[in-house]
Amino acid sequence: MPDWSVYTGNSDSEPHDGIDRLPPPPPWRAFDGEPVLPAPRDADDGAAVSPDRVHRARTYVATPESVQLVNAALVLRRPLLVTGPPGTGKSSLAYAVARELGLGPVLRWNITSRSTLADGLYQYDPLSRLYAARQAARTGTDTGLRGGVEDHLRLGPLGTALLPHERPRALLVDEIDKSDLDLPNDLLNVLEEGQYEIPELMRAARHSADGTTAEVLADGTDTPVTVTRGRVRCRAFPFVVLTSNGEREFPPAFLRRCVRLKLRRPDREQLTDIVRAHLDTPAGEAEHLIGRFLARAADGELATDQLLNALYLTGVAGLDADSRDALAEQLMPYLSATADGDGF
Repeated sequence: MPDWSVYTGNSDSEPHDGIDRLPPPPPWRAFDGEPVLPAPRDADDGAAVSPDRVHRARTYVATPESVQLVNAALVLRRPLLVTGPPGTGKSSLAYAVARELGLGPVLRWNITSRSTLADGLYQYDPLSRLYAARQAARTGTDTGLRGGVEDHLRLGPLGTALLPHERPRALLVDEIDKSDLDLPNDLLNVLEEGQYEIPELMRAARHSADGTTAEVLADGTDTPVTVTRGRVRCRAFPFVVLTSNGEREFPPAFLRRCVRLKLRRPDREQLTDIVRAHLDTPAGEAEHLIGRFLARAADGELATDQLLNALYLTGVAGLDADSRDALAEQLMPYLSATADGDGF
């Protein structure tokens, strides 16, 4: 493995501290955010990873190309744009890297057509603050302007990833191709500068007589973090995975700021490795269904998850060969509406 590589892609290895050997960033990608925050652990304050994500991280089968480009993104401190058909492991890659390198719980931002940059950075609820102010007025208490803002603001997954952690956080921006046309461009400055501002906290700091810091809640935890003067700047640029099913083109300015990885349908050897990592299916049964899966995938779109589901359920059911094939056919319909769904 080259000296600049820290991610091995070996799912059998235990988590390690290779991230501490990461080469220094390019001069134009060096960040100096403060105060420095310790790297979170998977079990920190309610941020434990769900069992299905643990399984996917442990069983992810990385290709040599994906290992090389993950390391390139880490060294260059650039987002990794991962494209490919559904079911090729785009989102699982983020969990596998976070597990091996000990980056803590993955911060996940699921994109829809209504998602905006503000959704990823932080959420502020002015109505709940107004209600709290009215309640305070009735009871004769006064929490102060700055404290009122803190109580009704929480950082989003992108905003949390850009906190000044001593180690990179892992951020999964899932299905960015489903976003509004403006979101990729809106992300440019934040990902380029590694920082953002929270206007509500900046205004509160200007009017505060007792300091310029605020304690706010971060995504996925109930432990507050310190934000100074309403500005957040990263220290270790996060490992950002942006996934896309290839349903749209992205602006050139966005693409040139990303390391780009295109995942392809796994071949027979890769599928065999994936099945072996996930299931204890007898070799003969696995090879039979893998062969039928590949033959069917030549005529339409299928996902690897469908093969795993078919292998697992047919194994649990204990069916004979004909019944097994009939059930597998029902579990592996084409994903594309234009594909011919008759026959297996």
